[in-house]
Amino acid sequence: MLKNVPKTTDVKTMASSRVFKTEWFSKEARKAKITNSELCSAICQVMQGQADDLGGGVYKKRLNNNMHRSIVLAKAGRYWIYAYLYAKKDRENIAPDELVGFRKLAKDYARATASEIVRLLKDKDLLEICHDC
Repeated sequence: MLKNVPKTTDVKTMASSRVFKTEWFSKEARKAKITNSELCSAICQVMQGQADDLGGGVYKKRLNNNMHRSIVLAKAGRYWIYAYLYAKKDRENIAPDELVGFRKLAKDYARATASEIVRLLKDKDLLEICHDC
């Protein structure tokens, strides 16, 4: 059963949303033939509550006709970061210790300043794929 993500109803918040993917996620998405356009559409669905809320700013979203699962980290509905991708056929779910790690990573991203995000983009640790969903 899906746990709903709080719906983003504030137009200003939605307009300022930025979506990123990690360098690792980018490589895996390319292998799975998942496009940036698909990722942006999926984030819009997450914003509308169509994702599993794993707690602590971590969400699981189904992609690629339900063949893949993505782990998305959120910063107060402003930054959305695709962090992990796996094929449903390879594993059912992430392990509890992995979830703990993703929650910690979500907190780290939540504390990141705008200048730190710019540095991550410059260093290509993060790639911006869309904004203003």
